[in-house]
Amino acid sequence: MLGAEEAALVRGVWQKVESAKDEMGEETLTRMFLVYPKTKTYFPHFDLHHGSEQIRNHGKKVVTALGNAIQNLDNLRQTLADLSNLHAYNLRVDPVNFKLLAQCFQVVLAVHLGQEYTPEVHVAFDKFLTAVAAVLAEKYR
Repeated sequence: MLGAEEAALVRGVWQKVESAKDEMGEETLTRMFLVYPKTKTYFPHFDLHHGSEQIRNHGKKVVTALGNAIQNLDNLRQTLADLSNLHAYNLRVDPVNFKLLAQCFQVVLAVHLGQEYTPEVHVAFDKFLTAVAAVLAEKYR
């Protein structure tokens, strides 16, 4: 998955994300709902307006889960097992949405990090988020 240098980049960037994770989670979900409106179908009970408390809270959950995955890069399958089961068996979320969310998170990272979002950081996070999406989608097979 990630080489040692890439893992170090992801962990280093994550320290910057921690201070703004609530905001970044909300921005990621808001962006996903705007750019990929079909993703809204999995949130019929949510107030999907900009600034919604429900979007803010769910965004916080998403980013917290990513942080947990970063702390456990060597054991993503076990770390994300409960989320994988929840999304596959209970929520029945289309696994394509994990990739769409990852793309939106990459954009939010780039906006927040600016010059610090180097091509190397982009590649490292892309590999990480691709691995997370793959693990979350495993139960669908």
